Amino acid sequence: MSYSQFTLDDIEPNFNVTITEKVGIFNEIPPKKHSQFLQELLNYNIPLALDIATEKARSEMIITPILIELKKQFNSQISLFSGKEFNVDLEKGLTGYCDYLISYSPSQLLIKSPVITLVEAKNDNIQSGLAQCMAEMIAAQLFNQNHSNSIPTIYGGVTTGTNWKFMRLTEKIIEVDSQEYFLNPISKIIGILSHFIRTGADSIGLHP
Repeated sequence: MSYSQFTLDDIEPNFNVTITEKVGIFNEIPPKKHSQFLQELLNYNIPLALDIATEKARSEMIITPILIELKKQFNSQISLFSGKEFNVDLEKGLTGYCDYLISYSPSQLLIKSPVITLVEAKNDNIQSGLAQCMAEMIAAQLFNQNHSNSIPTIYGGVTTGTNWKFMRLTEKIIEVDSQEYFLNPISKIIGILSHFIRTGADSIGLHP
């Protein structure tokens, strides 16, 4: 089994977690200013990606530029992995490739302290990526525990490129924000992702 094979029905019984839903968990997080370069890039890329209408186009033209902007804003003190193999526990099925991982480390050679997992939704359907994202979050939590990284919360997101849904894992509780967030304004997405990084880092005394 791998991350992409999990269904929502698998997550609670397989990992002894509880999934809860609430509207607007992250809605109060303020937008964060982004570069004019990103805005100009997305203004050009988004219509093109939507016309091409493939997951690869959305990934390369929309999602990746946003995450690179995030890495720049944190002065490259966080690491960004795309399509990286992340094998944590074979017996539990926590193996396979992650669409995106963000880690509390400047190193791009090794995954050291994963904090955010992002899944690209299949067939433009947010629901299709929820279970995969949850499994990757659980793997990130287990990885950190095995490496004595006392990171209290793992965050996750599923995106079509234009629509985003976020969640968080704390101990054995996965909280899913039922609200979807959109690219307009992109500053809201940047704000939420930045908040995830800053909140977790502050809780363990890191300053990326």
